[in-house]
Order: sequence, then C-alpha cells, then structure tokens
Amino acid sequence: MMQAQIDEIRREAEAFKLDDAAALEDFRLRYLSKKGALNGLFEAFRGLYGKEKRTVGPAINQLKNELEQKWDDAKKFLDANSTADNSATRTSRKKGIDEEDLSLPAAPMPRGGLHPISLVRRDVVSFFATLGFTLSEGMEMVDDWHNFGALNFAEDHPAREMQDTFFVQTNPDILLRTHTSSVQVKEMQLGNLPIRTLSPGRVYRNETVSARSHMQFHQIEGLYIDEQVSFGDLRLTLNLFAEHFFGSDAKIRFRPSYFPFTEPSAEMDVSCFLCKQEGCTVCKHTGWVEILGCGMVDPQVLEHCGIDSQRYSGFAFGMGIERLTMLRYQIRDIRHFFENDLQFLRQFSGE
Repeated sequence: MMQAQIDEIRREAEAFKLDDAAALEDFRLRYLSKKGALNGLFEAFRGLYGKEKRTVGPAINQLKNELEQKWDDAKKFLDANSTADNSATRTSRKKGIDEEDLSLPAAPMPRGGLHPISLVRRDVVSFFATLGFTLSEGMEMVDDWHNFGALNFAEDHPAREMQDTFFVQTNPDILLRTHTSSVQVKEMQLGNLPIRTLSPGRVYRNETVSARSHMQFHQIEGLYIDEQVSFGDLRLTLNLFAEHFFGSDAKIRFRPSYFPFTEPSAEMDVSCFLCKQEGCTVCKHTGWVEILGCGMVDPQVLEHCGIDSQRYSGFAFGMGIERLTMLRYQIRDIRHFFENDLQFLRQFSGE
C-alpha cells in the first residue's frame, strides 16, 4: 500500500515541469514542505511495524533524495539564467540601448513634516521663552516622593485617587510620572532662585483609551518662584499666552478648583475662538473652553524643596498639549496622535 503511494508521487514529480520560479515554489510546497506529500509519507511511516517498515523506509528516503535533487538542479539552472539575463541587460545599457536620460529632473521625494504635537509644543515653548522661561526636562520614570510626596500627596491623601498610576512591579516606589511636576520639584531642590521654568514632556495615567482620553499624553507645566510673586502675575502671564495662542481678542476667566500643590487653585477657561462665545459643540454652548489648571504654589511644597516660604512665593500652571492641538486643528479624536496614520500626518507637512 505504501509502496504504491511512493510510486505515484514519483511519477507525478517526474512529470512536473520546473521552468520558472513560480513552478519551483509550487513544487516545493507540494512535495517538500511540512504539509507536502513527502512529509505525509513520513507521518504514515511511523504507524508501520515489522518487515513492511524495514522495506518502506529506504524507499521513502530514496524518493526524498530524488525530489530534493530535482528541485536543487532546477533552482541552479534558473538562477544561472537570471544572472545571464542581468549581465546581458547591463551590457546593452553600456552600448547605449535603453539608456536613461540623466538630464531629466529627479523624481520628487515626499516631503516630511513635524508631528502636530511637536508643532504645538514648539509654539508654546517659543512663546514662554520670550517671557524668560527656561526649559527643564526630566526622566519619565521617577520615585513616589518626587511625583507625589513633595507635592502634598500624603500616602493616604484622597487626591492620589485622582491619578491612576502605573507603578513598577518590582519596586512599588518607582512609577511612570503622572505629571511633569516631578521635574519642577527637582528644579526647586537645586535652589537656583529665582526660578522661571517650563517643563514639557510625556506623562502616563491608567485611563481607558477613547476619543477624549489616553493612557499616555503630553503636558507643559510652568513654574515661577521669586520674591513677591502674586496671583496677578499669574493672571497676566496666562492672559498673554491666551492672546498669543487663540488670538488677540481672546478673553480668560478663572474658576476655583483644587490641586494639592497649589493654594489657591483655579481652572482657566478661554473664550471660544470658534463661535466667538455664541455657542457651539466645542464649547458645549457655554462660550468658554477649559484650557489649563493653575494656582499659587503651596508654601508647604516650597518648604519640602528647601525654599523659604516666608521670603519666596510662586505660581504654577499646567496644560495638556493634546488638548491645545485638538482645539487648534479641530481634531475630534485623541487617538489619531498615536496611530502613525500617514494620511492624518501628511495634513501637517506644510506647517
């Protein structure tokens, strides 16, 4: 029975014409691959016993050698012919046959561009640089004290529940930063007063990914510490930013809020630049769009970082770059920023 199968496969293989690369691959798949006929014979061979197994074994091995030899010879022949054809083509080009015109202009290369997040980040950083803010950046993986403890987040503080955090499994004291305030803590610890710094960067929170939220996003946080800094200084700074980013006719308003590291704390809204406060879906028909959180640095935070709170005061603010970008370019889904869709990204190549 097995011998009849071997003879049948041999007759089919001998009649198989290997005259091009496609036929060569078809032959390999049909006879030499894991799902091919030869492997099927070896699978059936394992179920044989005694004399039949001793007879069939050498026959299968002989067939295997014949099939592999046929495939190898055909491959060498096709490869040799392909090399000869390429050589003939090069020779003909040297003789001026089918020669390309080198005087023609080159094919245009596709123009690249900055990511929309990078465009907005550069704009914001550039503006605050005109106000004297320097740039400070830090690591995305920090310890609990820099991310929470120094900013008035006690271990049992309910404010910790506001930020779902990614902790490192092997060391629960290390985490992916939930805000770039950890960079500001290190700047305050250095004690190079006065401080006027901007801290942009990527942050992480364990949130459900949707059109309006993501587990990773970008923030820009500002910090100004000096003698006699007031809330009026904060308001003037942010009003100038709103006029720069949203237009000279932009208006701002502050609403009381709560952050553990600032007191008093506020949310800042800007007048809707799309509907001019007449009401639209972007401002939810209120005429105002929430932009950022801010406030006066809590004196206890200053003391944690070795700064005399009796002598110095300061303000801090933080905004999401994705939110600013979505407002500027009227993007409805935050997920577009992380999917690397060229059709989406090419819209910004002319910026």
